[in-house]
Amino acid sequence: MTPANRIPYLSDIALLIGRVAVGVVFVAHGWQKFDDMGHGGVTKMFEGMDIPAPSVAAYYSTWVELIGGLALIVGVAVPLAGLLLVADMAGAFWFVHKGNGVFVTGNGYELVLVLGAAAVLLALVGAGRFSLDGLLFDRTKKHQEVTT
Repeated sequence: MTPANRIPYLSDIALLIGRVAVGVVFVAHGWQKFDDMGHGGVTKMFEGMDIPAPSVAAYYSTWVELIGGLALIVGVAVPLAGLLLVADMAGAFWFVHKGNGVFVTGNGYELVLVLGAAAVLLALVGAGRFSLDGLLFDRTKKHQEVTT
């Protein structure tokens, strides 16, 4: 018997905790780009990193991190938000961190890797029962009706 069978909703609680934690980190990074740096500052930073289409990339990363992070926190459109955040982290890995080793202290990719992996997980698994998606699209009732 798995822990999820012994304790109802255990996986949904885990998804809630993970979604909120990852969402807070994404919101913090998006807010930093939006409020502290501004679009011009992010664009200039991206130009210095030789990121293609730096102005477009600045808009994308700022708004996907900010809105995508909020979507994770409340649990709405989580598969879509997860995919958009995965693309954001793939770009950060490829254009900024891949040649710097693993550790974040050396501008490495450990944070980008963990955030990207968490975004993949949420994109594929979904938000769980304790989310706006769970309230709007409760698939567990439909699954129970089909199996009983």
